[in-house]
Order: sequence, then structure tokens, then C-alpha cells
Amino acid sequence: MEQLIPIGIFLAVLFLLLGSGVWVGLALMGVAYVGMELFTARPAGDAMITRVWASSSSWTLTALPLFIWMGEILYRTRLSEDMFKGLSPWMARLPGGLVHTNIVGCTVFAAVSGSSAATLTTVGKMSIPELRRRNYPEEMVIGTLAGAATLGLMIPPSLTLIVYGVTINESITKLFMAGVMPGLVLALMFMGYVAAVSRRKGFDPVPEPHMTLVEKLRNSRFLLPVICLIVVVIGSMYMGIATATEAAAFGVIGSLVLAAAQGSLDWGTFSESLMGAVRTSAMIALILAGASFLSLSMGFTGIPRGLADLIASWDLSRFQLLMALLVFYVILGCFLDGISSVVLTMAVVEPMIRAAGIDLIWFGIFIVVVVEMAQITPPIGFNLFVLQGMTGHEMNFIARSAIPMFLIMVVMVFVLIFFPDLATWLPDNIRKGPGG
Repeated sequence: MEQLIPIGIFLAVLFLLLGSGVWVGLALMGVAYVGMELFTARPAGDAMITRVWASSSSWTLTALPLFIWMGEILYRTRLSEDMFKGLSPWMARLPGGLVHTNIVGCTVFAAVSGSSAATLTTVGKMSIPELRRRNYPEEMVIGTLAGAATLGLMIPPSLTLIVYGVTINESITKLFMAGVMPGLVLALMFMGYVAAVSRRKGFDPVPEPHMTLVEKLRNSRFLLPVICLIVVVIGSMYMGIATATEAAAFGVIGSLVLAAAQGSLDWGTFSESLMGAVRTSAMIALILAGASFLSLSMGFTGIPRGLADLIASWDLSRFQLLMALLVFYVILGCFLDGISSVVLTMAVVEPMIRAAGIDLIWFGIFIVVVVEMAQITPPIGFNLFVLQGMTGHEMNFIARSAIPMFLIMVVMVFVLIFFPDLATWLPDNIRKGPGG
């Protein structure tokens, strides 16, 4: 196959740059630059400038820093403590008890964050001390937190879905709609696992005081701020009132109002949240720019089309193709973060998916579930590093605790394959918004 030499050179340069500690975005640009110099007659510098500007000036991409800023603001409020007060009375009597606050708390915060790391950190600082104080099993506490935090990548507003949508030029609002039902089903699967394990092994936590229905409802007032924010951000998109970018702006304003109402908004909090959003947004923008330039460079070599034709010649069924991609992304996720995996591979994977007749909205949810697995797989699983810093446990212990959650996500992949309407029903049946 004539593309083997360019592929070998691309991979060799990529691993050399990544292994030397160069930032992922710069490594992608370096690989693309080498490819342009070796395999095309077009000036590499001119092509890079044009492509980087085109990828960075997308209006749709403006939703990304706004959603990141919203999550940064909420991370610095008392939202986590209030969520625990509101959720714990309802979770205490379920099989598995307050361990469910990890899952439900992550599900709720994911709907206003979009980031797995922000979800993990916010809910973790709320739940870990409380669950330890009540003698819940440490493996269950850490495992459920590691797994449920990945819901921040699926439940809108998901940063990974924004990046995926921009990369393949699909509607962000449709992708957000597609992520709702699979995200909720995955959360229920996590809760089902907790209930099953608690029935089999039996936890021995400190008993919770009994609360009447009136007392539970009174405690639920602590959940009202975040629920209102979810309704404003997600509801405005689904009802066709706002685009994803406009909804993100509503979310920033709402989170600032929420922080001010809680008395946690001052100049220090404001500036810290703003700089945190700038750092994360700049990192993602650099990766996107590098990946866009790499896609152009690979296009000149014919690698994406050549690989797509090669795989087409194997005559794989859709199921076999998806299984191959599942294994491929799980392996890739051991070495790259989720967003890097998506943008690095889309130039090659997208032609295969289109040729196989796979719905691109559905595939966005499929790939997010697989990328979620990468968050809890060593050696680069980012959630594992965050948990290690929060708990002080060895990486082996944390990774072992997260294995059941990983396996549940594998099951979720098959649920999506056999019940595709789970991801496509909402985008196909809810009124289309004004765009974006």
C-alpha cells in the first residue's frame, strides 16, 4: 500500500514529539509541517497560517470557552456542599445509600459543567469526606466517583461534543440533545451496580437520621439554584430559544448570579475563574488548530481516503467496524486525553463512518462513551490522577476501583449499538433551534 511510508513517517514524528514532552497541539503541528514539506509542493508555512486561522475563527467554537468559564465559576461556589445537603435525604434509603450521591451529584453537575475533571473535583470535594466519615467502602467511593465523573463528557454541555461537532461540522445543539438519554441511562447503570453490590456484600455505614417527606422537600431547596441553571442553559437550546453559543452566555451570566447570591463572588474568584477558563480554552484551541493542520497535511498524502478504501476492501460489517474502532480508541486512550484522541483521528475515521452509512450524530455519542473509558484507564487516565491527588491512594488502587465502571461503559457501548434510537430520538423529534 503506497500510503504506508507516509503513515510510518507521521507516526514516527508524532511519537518522537509526544515522547519528548512537547504539547499535544504543537506536536500535531510539527507532524503536519513535516508531512507538508516531504509530500507536497505547497509552502508549509502558508498552509499552516491559513488552516490555523480558519479552524480558530469558527463562530460555533465560541461556545467552548463560555461553557468552560461557567464550570470554573461554579467550581468556586458552595454548589457542591449545597448539592450534598439536597441529595443525601433522597439517596440514604436506596440500596447502597449515600454512594449514590456520587453518581447523581456528577449527573447534575455534568449538566452545568461540560468537563469531566471539573465534575470530579467539585463532587469529590463534597462527597469523599462525608462518605469516609460514614464508613462507606473506599473502593466503592472512589470507583463510582471515577466512573460517574465521566458523565461530564456526555451530558450537555459537553466540551468533547463541542470539539467533535466543530471537527466534523455537525450541529452542536443536535449533539447535545443526543447525549441526554444515553447519559441518564449510563448513570442508572452505575446506580444499578451500586445497588447490586450493596445487596450482595452489604455496606455498614453510619445510619442516617430518618427524615419525613416535608423535611426532605425542605432540604431540596439547596438543589434549586443548579436546577434553575440547567433549565436556563439546556432548556433554551432544546426549546429553540438559543443556539449553543447563546445558551453558554446565559450559563455564564447565571453562574455569576448564583455565585453572587451565595456570597462567593469577589474579585479574586472572578479573576481565578476567568484565568482558569483561558488556560483550558487555549489548550483545547491549540489542539484543534494542530489537528486541523494535520488533517490538511494528511489529505495531501491521501492517507485518510487510502485507509478508508483499505478498510472498505475488508468488507467489514457495521458492527465489526465499530468493534475495531472500540478497541482502537481504548488503546489510544491509554496514551492521549479524550479531546486529543477525537481531533487526531477524525480525518481518518470520518470517511470510514460516512462510507459505512453510520449516523454522525449517533457516532458522536459512541465515541464519547469510548473516550470516557480513556479517562479511567492507566497510564494517562486523567480522572485517576485527579483522584490520586484528592485521596492520596496509590494509582493501582484507584485504577482497580474504577474497573467495574469501565466494564459498565463497555456494556453501554453495546446498548448504543443495539438501541441506536437512544441517541437519535431526541435530535430527530425535538424542534430544531436557531442553529449552532
